Amino acid sequence: MAENNGVDQVTEVTNTSWLSRLGQAIVGVLVGIAVVVGAGVLLFWNEGRAIKTAQGLSEGAGVVRSVSADRVDPGNDQRLIHVNGMLTAGTPVGDGDFALRMQSLRLLRHVEMYQWQEETHTETRTKFGGGEERTTTYKYVRGWADKPIDSSRFREVRGHTNPTMAYQSREVVAPGTHLGAFAVPESLVRGFGEPKPLEATDVQANALQIRIDKPVKVIDGVLYIGRDPSQPAVGDMRITFSQVPLQTASVVALQAGTSLAPFTTHTGTTVELIAPGTVPAAAMFKAAQEENVTFTWVLRAVGAFVMFVGFALILRPLSVAADIIPILGNIVGAGAGLVAMVCTAALAPLVIALGWLWYRPLIGIGVLIMGAAATYGLTKLARRRVARKAAAVA
Repeated sequence: MAENNGVDQVTEVTNTSWLSRLGQAIVGVLVGIAVVVGAGVLLFWNEGRAIKTAQGLSEGAGVVRSVSADRVDPGNDQRLIHVNGMLTAGTPVGDGDFALRMQSLRLLRHVEMYQWQEETHTETRTKFGGGEERTTTYKYVRGWADKPIDSSRFREVRGHTNPTMAYQSREVVAPGTHLGAFAVPESLVRGFGEPKPLEATDVQANALQIRIDKPVKVIDGVLYIGRDPSQPAVGDMRITFSQVPLQTASVVALQAGTSLAPFTTHTGTTVELIAPGTVPAAAMFKAAQEENVTFTWVLRAVGAFVMFVGFALILRPLSVAADIIPILGNIVGAGAGLVAMVCTAALAPLVIALGWLWYRPLIGIGVLIMGAAATYGLTKLARRRVARKAAAVA
């Protein structure tokens, strides 16, 4: 059931019976098992990736040699080299849609369009007998967004239609980039450097005006497509530009003829580093090792969270079954959440430790010990919390 409450939003109320919820929860057990297995695979793979990357970086740090950017020494061909100097571009980089052309490493266009956006808020209430009432409110607001929003997927399409986004954000990399005598691949240049704002001019406005039938103006260095910037209408656009200027850089990569390329290590990983300014090779490898550690911990956290969600799905039928009496369902749900946490605390470190045992046995044993300690502590916490909940009900 959907209703419009007078403001620009739609409210939908749905009811699900206890048996339907229980059936969905039982199906969710299979999904949960797959999620737990997938999380385990991710965690194990991540440890292997982290170890191989660290070993590859250590290998690279041990064989890299610093060379001059002034000329290419054939004696260093197929070796890992460290070189620094001024980055130059073979030809200017340009954005033909806006008659923009200049000597830079990268040219970036950032486009936003004023669009309808759908905000969703859902409230769920468990009723006596185990049924569930879900109230979903779809609210429609207008705002700036840098990606096209597909209004055909809105719950209420009528009156909330977004036009096609004629221009979108893009990045152009200068062709023929060199560092001294060495050709630098686009893979290194893309994403490199800090973009600097670039003010739009009447040249860009005029280039755009001949192709569209809406007013185009320059306001504080920003291209505005529309009649009144103080009262934007759906479909209005604003476009900004930025550039990464030619600058000094330091690169660690394979010397392949007169070009720089990824260096393949004995672990199968690649080394291809770039940093702004004149940076010693040792500092670049240290930064890469730190980045590898950070990324490893991020993936560990993601894997552990996904595993927790999987265990929660596996245990969900228990809380749904107990929802015939809502307060009992809350107690069982809290206990199931703690059990899922305990299972995650036990299994996630075990998988991580297995990964280390496969590659680095001594560290793997240490991780197993820490995981066992965390599991013991969380088990005691779960028992105490369930006991408190049961006492409160009594």
